[in-house]
Amino acid sequence: MRACHPEPTAAVTLFSAALAASSGRTARGVGLVASAVLAGQLSVGWSNDLVDRHRDAAGGRADKPLVGDGLTPATVAAATATALVACVPLSLACGRRAGFTHLAAVASAWGYNLGLKATPLSVVPYAVSFALLPTFVVQGLPGAPAPPWWLPAAASLLGAGAHFANVLPDLDADARTGVRGLPQRLGAAGSRGSAALLLAAGSAVAALGPARPWGLRVGVLAAVGVLTSAGLRRDDRTAFRTAMAVAAIDVALVVAGARLD
Repeated sequence: MRACHPEPTAAVTLFSAALAASSGRTARGVGLVASAVLAGQLSVGWSNDLVDRHRDAAGGRADKPLVGDGLTPATVAAATATALVACVPLSLACGRRAGFTHLAAVASAWGYNLGLKATPLSVVPYAVSFALLPTFVVQGLPGAPAPPWWLPAAASLLGAGAHFANVLPDLDADARTGVRGLPQRLGAAGSRGSAALLLAAGSAVAALGPARPWGLRVGVLAAVGVLTSAGLRRDDRTAFRTAMAVAAIDVALVVAGARLD
């Protein structure tokens, strides 16, 4: 379980389930969305550690179970394949159009694992996959409607910001092993600034895009500003948790807005 990147896996699954619940789905519908997203996230997390195991070993990443705990590649490969196979029917059970949207989001994340992470395009899979995630949730409703423009836009910006925050703890190890994604090219200061800017922009779109009480909008933006300023200045492990906290605030805003409407 530690090899699946449990924090982002749990966060993305819970956020998706919350959006599904706010849309008026039945308990079965919410469960299908959560199960599909969980299976996809497990496949992405496990494949990430599997593909990177040699690089992680060269970088001295003893915190990785495949490096420091004796977890075998065969075990992770079997878990990855199981999750990926399960993701297909679970996604399609949410509706054909929605299912293919979710599978495209998972494929984009796999593209990151399989090579894009080491290129200047490393942020693209994050932006694409996070935009497609709420699109998948909305398309699963009767009639497969398109989401409002601001929902995938906000999610895309938040996902891109999370990418820069997520890479911060690994910059030194990445430098030793030749990973040259966009954050590595910008360096620690550039990545912190990019994360802050993108998280703020995503929150602004989420707050200002739909019709909401102005007091709620101002309160959310103020909370995000304080959290981002404090969290991104602390240690690099805190930076990614800050990104997840900002995303949680924005999801709560969307859920509250759905109930208000």
